[in-house]
Amino acid sequence: MREMFQQELHEVQDRLVEIADNVITIIDNATQGFCGTDVAKADQALASADAISDKALALDELVIRVLARQAPVARDLRILVSALRMSNSLERMASLAGHIAAIARYRFPASAVPEALEDTFDEMSRLVVRLARKTAKVLKNTDVDLARKIQAEDERVDELHRHVFDVVLSDEWSENAMFTVDVTLASRYLERFADHVVEISSKVSYLTTGDWSETEI
Repeated sequence: MREMFQQELHEVQDRLVEIADNVITIIDNATQGFCGTDVAKADQALASADAISDKALALDELVIRVLARQAPVARDLRILVSALRMSNSLERMASLAGHIAAIARYRFPASAVPEALEDTFDEMSRLVVRLARKTAKVLKNTDVDLARKIQAEDERVDELHRHVFDVVLSDEWSENAMFTVDVTLASRYLERFADHVVEISSKVSYLTTGDWSETEI
């Protein structure tokens, strides 16, 4: 019975990693579509994002079945409850990436990024893709040091997000209202994506060390 339970725990972890790997592809395609006016990448991101909800739901159902059958306690219970929340974060990350891709799709064939913010969104996009890759690694290896690095790197995403607001609110900003809305939303989506990465890394740190630092999502 215990051996079956351990197999189920491993399956939960494997599914989390699989979803995280899918999210990497989605955010990579979405940001390429957004920053590079690549409508094919944007469409791929939109199509893939829709499928994540089904995978997250299947994972949640597995966790609930394990909870009902095995009645776990202590650390095993924390792992399963955390898996439910991490599944939700991954689903939201895919959804946010889909929103970014949608902006690129609506703007096509024009660019969704004005020249004044090209460098900012290029850096922001590279950061969130890198953070997504690290999320998959930390879920696979439960590396506490990597989890802490993820939390530190999120600060740069926050800085870039604030910079977008500084630019669009400055006297020099002369773009139309649609550009203003698009870049403000896209920046927020990327910042929220990174927040969910931090939420996942915090849970991994907690499960490994027992120390909890609540993040606001």
